[in-house]
Amino acid sequence: MTQITGIQRLEDTTVRSGHGDNWHMTWADNGKQYVGLCDGTGWDDIEGYTGQPYNTRVYAIEGHPPGHRFEHLSGFPDLATQNRYYGFGILALDGCIYNYLSTPDFAFGPPGNTWRGAKLIYSSDNGCRWLNQDGSTLRWEDWQERNRENMVFYDEPGRAFSLLTVLQMGRNYEHNGDGYVYVYAPNGNEEGTMNQLVMFRVPKHQVLERSAYEYFVSADSNGGATWSKDIDRCGVVHTFPSGWVNWASNHPYAWHPSVAYNAPMGQYMMVNWGMGVSEQGQWFGKPSYLGFWVAPNPWGPWTQVHEETAWFVEGDTAGRNYQPQIAPKWIARDGRSFWLVFTDFRNRGKKPYYGFNCQKVKILTR
Repeated sequence: MTQITGIQRLEDTTVRSGHGDNWHMTWADNGKQYVGLCDGTGWDDIEGYTGQPYNTRVYAIEGHPPGHRFEHLSGFPDLATQNRYYGFGILALDGCIYNYLSTPDFAFGPPGNTWRGAKLIYSSDNGCRWLNQDGSTLRWEDWQERNRENMVFYDEPGRAFSLLTVLQMGRNYEHNGDGYVYVYAPNGNEEGTMNQLVMFRVPKHQVLERSAYEYFVSADSNGGATWSKDIDRCGVVHTFPSGWVNWASNHPYAWHPSVAYNAPMGQYMMVNWGMGVSEQGQWFGKPSYLGFWVAPNPWGPWTQVHEETAWFVEGDTAGRNYQPQIAPKWIARDGRSFWLVFTDFRNRGKKPYYGFNCQKVKILTR
């Protein structure tokens, strides 16, 4: 089998558009990708653009770079910045779109805020109408209303499973063979836990049922894994380098991965990043860490094949790039390249850097 040994980012392919960040993506049965925007106004050249800043919103993407196009989903309920739900983990499956939205303790401000849990919403018609996890009309609970009854995760051990990422396995999850959806998260909110990766799995037609979730406990010598429905038995899947978690800014944010299956190569790919922390513990004090890992199974073992301890794009040392995402539709048919999507925090939210930035990546093999 061809083995992935590294990656090469192709700087001259970089395309920048829109306004926002994070950009978790999934590939639906209708051929479109669906992408979550956070803290931005989107694209001012598409129908439905309002100029309103959204805390989170889902859009559709048609086509391939550099000619890709964005579509405003009128059915997604507007969420302005005051409620602070961040749409991260997303999965399109059989006409449904599932979206995990992370919530912190309280509105961002002074240091001390952490990620506390996540809300699960879904659409059964590829994004036209959205509902709460229990099928009720979608509403954005205020701070004092959030609890274990209306959040899928809330005040878990160490506050794990607050920042969620869903494994992507092709169009409509077509490359999955065991019937499970796999979801990853940092193990907490501070150095020593945020750089630990944990995960759960759930039968793909039971995503809305928290009671069906099984947590990774450990791997065995034969490449298999042990799972448990008891979250207290959850074990660490992988540990990332230390020293890349901000500790003095208004909330910690690092080591939130993107994972996709490369079907032609028969390998799982993970890209992840660490915060470039200043000496004072603030975020974006220096360039981010960028790493790339591959594995034979969703749970690993993960082998690192690429590392950048100062992630620059187009040679720009002033860049503060973060939250890299593998676009699942934009993995090449032969598996030898993909498009990486990311955001640049420079100038605190100013275009064109703070937006949907994408860059082609060549996969190196032996």
